[in-house]
Formats: sequence, structure tokens, C-alpha cells
Amino acid sequence: MKHIFKFYILVFSIFSGFPIISSADAHSLFNSSEETLGDYRVQIATQPEFPQIGDKSQILIRVTDTDYNEVERFTMGMRIFFNEEQINAVRPQSIDGAHFNTDFVFYDSGNHIFRVDLYDATDDGQLLTFTFNLSTQSPFGYIFISAIAAGGIIFAGVIGIIFIPKIIKRKSKS
Repeated sequence: MKHIFKFYILVFSIFSGFPIISSADAHSLFNSSEETLGDYRVQIATQPEFPQIGDKSQILIRVTDTDYNEVERFTMGMRIFFNEEQINAVRPQSIDGAHFNTDFVFYDSGNHIFRVDLYDATDDGQLLTFTFNLSTQSPFGYIFISAIAAGGIIFAGVIGIIFIPKIIKRKSKS
């Protein structure tokens, strides 16, 4: 009788949760950001999530409207600053589709400012500039990742210490 009751509770829990889950999104990258100006929303991220100094990273840009529909065609340029000095730029170009990717090497540790310019983005042909702050891997990044991993391992250990003896006792009684 107990097993049938548990089965019905499980089935009820599963099916009652379906209406709640209407959409699911992939996890956003740690080193990512988004900004909305006018009728456009621009997202930027790096791959890998924590760029290493001196290694090639990929800058990922996605342009959508305010309803999260991808823009089919746009003209954009990008300027990259470090310590308030422009260190690189991507010349304005027409992009088909909502995604733009480019390779970039971070040579200095710290925050880099990326200014993404959308040309002819307003009704009167004005420029929209989206500003993003991306940082490179620092020694604290390793500490952050290690702390998360250690927390997960400790949590699993505590759960194991609490529940494994109960499972062993239950099996030894039967």
C-alpha cells in the first residue's frame, strides 16, 4: 500500500509541474552581459567564459528586438578599450542573422570595455552604442571555481553521511 501511495504522489508531482515549466533557457555565461536601448537588445559573452591572458578568445554577440526576436540584418561596429584607451576596433559591417562572432586576444589582466555600435538603428538613422564590461581570468577566478567545486563536494558528502546510514539500516533490517 505504501508503494502505491508513493507512486501516486510521484506521478502527481511530475504532472502538476508541467504547466509551471513553460520555457527553459540554457545557463548564461559568467562573463556575459546584455543591454537594451531603443528597439534593440544586445547580448555579449566570451568563449571560454573566463578568457586567459595571451590566449585567443571568442567574442559572441547576439542582437534581438525588445521582444527577444532575433534581428535578421543589422550594421555594427565595435570598439574595445582598456584603461580608457582604445586598443582595438571592428570596422562597421553588415551582418546577416542575429549573431556576430570574432576572435580577440586579451593581453592585459583586468576589465575591458566593449562598445558595440549599431548603425541606422533608430528611425532617424542615429547610432546606438551599447557598453559592456568584460574581464579576463585573474587568480581569483580559480579561487571562485575551486570554492564552487568544494562546496558541491562538501554538500554531497553531508548528504551521503546523513542518508547512507539510513539506507544501510533499512536494508539490513529486511
